[in-house]
Amino acid sequence: MTKANKFPKVIPAPSLPSRALAEQVFSRTAGAPLVSGNRVRLLKDARENYPAWIEALEGAKKYIHFESYIIHGDEIGWKFAEILTRKAKEGVKVRVLYDWVGGLGKTPRRFWKNLRSQGVEVRCFNPPNFESPLSWVTRDHRKMIGVDGRITHVTGLCVGRMWVGYPERKIDPWRDTGIEIEGPAVADVEKSFAEVWAATGPPVPAGEIPERDSIPPAGDISLRIIATVPNSAGMYRLDQLIAALARRSLWLTDAYFIGSTSYIQALKAAARDGVDVRLLVPGATDIPILRAISRAGYQPLLESGVRVFEWNGPMIHAKTAVADGRWARVGSTNLNVSSWMGNYELDAAIEDRFFAEAMEEMYQEDLQKATEILLRKGNRVQLAVKRKHRLHRLKQNARGSVGRAGAGAIRIGNTLGAAITNHRILGPAEARITGIGGLLLLALALVGIFLPRGLSIPLAVVCGWLAVSFLIRTFRLMRENKQKERRE
Repeated sequence: MTKANKFPKVIPAPSLPSRALAEQVFSRTAGAPLVSGNRVRLLKDARENYPAWIEALEGAKKYIHFESYIIHGDEIGWKFAEILTRKAKEGVKVRVLYDWVGGLGKTPRRFWKNLRSQGVEVRCFNPPNFESPLSWVTRDHRKMIGVDGRITHVTGLCVGRMWVGYPERKIDPWRDTGIEIEGPAVADVEKSFAEVWAATGPPVPAGEIPERDSIPPAGDISLRIIATVPNSAGMYRLDQLIAALARRSLWLTDAYFIGSTSYIQALKAAARDGVDVRLLVPGATDIPILRAISRAGYQPLLESGVRVFEWNGPMIHAKTAVADGRWARVGSTNLNVSSWMGNYELDAAIEDRFFAEAMEEMYQEDLQKATEILLRKGNRVQLAVKRKHRLHRLKQNARGSVGRAGAGAIRIGNTLGAAITNHRILGPAEARITGIGGLLLLALALVGIFLPRGLSIPLAVVCGWLAVSFLIRTFRLMRENKQKERRE
């Protein structure tokens, strides 16, 4: 055989127009198609979101789907509960889905009991399970409202007084962002709800889940509904892709930013290439160790030209992005490993110039209430926030997110793992984390020497719990296998 005919002839694939190619890349990366014909309304804070939610709920004729990571048992939560129970009495099918960890300590049992007693079907996502000791790691962090397959909301807001604020105590509302959608994309949001609902019990009847072609166009905006599930990483891949493709600007707002190494590298590369990369994050947190973890990541970003801003109010809870004045994202996914890999999340990626311009305008307004973090001589981070202002914001802040704590633990683990295995070079900004890790390990070593039972007993309990859960699961799987063999 001659060299010329050693390999079969390769027929080149037909070339795709640049627009079609871009759509293909985005669809495959996010795992979500581009859906056209929608109307999208940008809603800022609770003062715009909550009234729009109430209007949609009041107009329900067939069903309401209400999914929220947290529904606080305060006056705001009870206000929505009154609407939901009243609609249920009118014959509307009302389904409410909340997360067990999200509601822990925030919502009394009588709140859920009241909803159930008045006809609302309430389900809790992933409550404690003896057979799965580590199942609590997976959370339903989505926030959506769907009404009649006609209108839906995808948002970063949960339900609670902190989003409204405490004027009597001079505490401002939490800053957050959501959107209202009408058009064929509503079907994708409804399917995302049905997906998690089915994970908690009997599914939504097939006839109640609308198809895209059954919903008439309501506008001219194209968007993707990205409903990520644990370990799917659709939003993570898309965030990486946007960072790589941005040519002019990439402006990010995130409530619990603890970026992975690869994402940090993507932001740094974009900034070095002349892209205007900005990151707006909260200026205060009630979990002190997470302040050090988040700020430990500032220096490499600042050194690469990324501009970092800290919000001056009590909390900025939004999870948004806008790139090149043409692409925008709004939803529940934070820029950390817990959101990207561990949770059920829901976001809308909108490809529309006018919507993106509105997002950029809103971002500019937010920066007027933020403090920029700068590098001073010696490339050390200058936290240009006066101490009294930091303390004021900390007092205003309410309890933080468990997801952020999990992301912080992952960030610490990644850094300490790198230090132990020497599989990547650590930067000076990670000195705080390695120092914290060293002190924690030293404390454990001292406990092991002077109080050995303080380590052995908890370890034995955890190992025993895991062992029993594995044996129970093994028994059930074997029983299911035998039943299957008998049927066959």
